[in-house]
Amino acid sequence: MNNNTRFELSFKNITQLENKLNFCKLNNIKNINIPCKGLIKKELFNYTIKYISQNFNEFNVTYHYSLYHQYSKNKVKSYQDFLDFIINSYTNRNYEILLVSGSNKKKNFDSIDALDFLKKEKNLKVKVGIAYNPYLKKYYNIFSERERFERKISTGLVNSIWFQYGTDIKVLQNELTYLKKIVKDEKLNLFGSLFIPSKQFIARFKFRPWKEVHISQKYLYALDNFFAFTSDLVSFYKNNNITPVIESDFSSSEKLYSIYRFLKNER
Repeated sequence: MNNNTRFELSFKNITQLENKLNFCKLNNIKNINIPCKGLIKKELFNYTIKYISQNFNEFNVTYHYSLYHQYSKNKVKSYQDFLDFIINSYTNRNYEILLVSGSNKKKNFDSIDALDFLKKEKNLKVKVGIAYNPYLKKYYNIFSERERFERKISTGLVNSIWFQYGTDIKVLQNELTYLKKIVKDEKLNLFGSLFIPSKQFIARFKFRPWKEVHISQKYLYALDNFFAFTSDLVSFYKNNNITPVIESDFSSSEKLYSIYRFLKNER
């Protein structure tokens, strides 16, 4: 299994964050992701960056920067905030960036606009990650994802691709083949979202499905099927040099052991 596996941290306040970071230290987890959603936005998001930099600089951190959740007043102010964030990462070299438009794209200010603006900045050499959802065309009748990807790549500012979670490996394979054709010989790091199935996860998803996240009904109603699929997805990631990003809760020894056992036993 890829020993660069990343873990996404969810928390409601700095105390919870500190506890989870200490748990990561105790369990030799170095690669973490900090999302920008829910309560983790604006003041808490910005303070989190400062807090980790001052107290836990041993971690390899990727921050998700949501243009939707970090939007402030207007496009000009919001872009300046993003630029300051970019410059700080470039200056300190203490974190990497996954740029996302957010759950509801702002008109004339999404990830494509931000990258176009960044490209015009002088004396700023920076690379960011971008999200890609392979399932939009087939399951949500959204046909723009490939076009958007090509526009992002054309800026020359992209160094990684982060795949949205879903449960159709054939679709994922087709989109991966397409992406490799577009980027050609350019070396990009690939990451893939991964959830470890559980009854709790299924119940929550059934109650409130996530926007533009496809999970087949046959997995939502048969946990054994869901486990079998997840084993196949882990194998697919491994065979295609895609680093898993664990989005399931792992903040106890029992949960972490379950995740490692699952990853070790991929098909």
